[in-house]
Amino acid sequence: MSVAFLFPGQGSQSPGMLSALPTHRVAQDVLAEASDVLQQDIHSLETAEALSSTIAVQLATFIAGVATATALEHDGMTPKLVAGHSVGAFAAAVVAKTLKFADALLLVKRRAEWMEQAFPHGYGMGVVVGLDEERLSAIVQKVHAVTRPVNIANKNASRQFTVAGHEAALEMVLDGARKAGASKAVRLPVRVPSHCALMAPIEAKLKEALERVAMSDATVLYAANVNARAIRAAASIRTDLHASLSRPVMWYEAMVMFYERGVRLFVEMSPGRVLTSIAEAAFPSARAVSVNVSGLEAVRSLYFHTN
Repeated sequence: MSVAFLFPGQGSQSPGMLSALPTHRVAQDVLAEASDVLQQDIHSLETAEALSSTIAVQLATFIAGVATATALEHDGMTPKLVAGHSVGAFAAAVVAKTLKFADALLLVKRRAEWMEQAFPHGYGMGVVVGLDEERLSAIVQKVHAVTRPVNIANKNASRQFTVAGHEAALEMVLDGARKAGASKAVRLPVRVPSHCALMAPIEAKLKEALERVAMSDATVLYAANVNARAIRAAASIRTDLHASLSRPVMWYEAMVMFYERGVRLFVEMSPGRVLTSIAEAAFPSARAVSVNVSGLEAVRSLYFHTN
């Protein structure tokens, strides 16, 4: 039975998320290395005040994902496949041994800085649950305008999507979705319009930055955000890491691909739990567990019981 490691993205953050990580020695070593590379105490990133910044959120989420996976691997729990949602893709790339941790950390920092500088306020993201893509697309197209752009950003499940854009347009789309029968239509704690055409200028900068960083072919299969394909080639992963910034994340298709390849245990890294819920709902015959919710011991027991 194959095991997949899932790395959450922005929106899964919470105050104290780094302090809540496992006290496992190798996980703490990752935190120490992050502090050295960034030349700051990384626990300063996890306060409620700090997490109002896109930069702190993306850095803390990335660090938490790598630290958790490092602890699991140290204890003999290794994935056959990895997938990261949005900024989580950088953590997946590190665990797949295609990017070095220090290089990825600095790339995530630059990525977040460029995003925050381009959209300091007035934009964001929301989530809609319970409508199909055709129905939601019609609502988005009706609202979208040059002065208030809005787009479908991510397909997380067959009837769960995120939307990104101008705050006024987001509110109109969410209101329209609720009126159309969505079971949930709310804003997300994300202050930038990720994974849509508004991010094209930042994608170009990230592409240049990635081209200056050494990358290796992955040691395990990596699920591309932009097309849900399982890839190993460094060049393909490099392209995915920048291209996904201005294109929707095809998360649901990636998880279906994993299931078709035999994945029956989905393990979500800290600080997330939403990806676990998505996998549980989509694949009742598989197991899904969040390290953040269940802890390392529970994950260890499940992993070795099913392998």
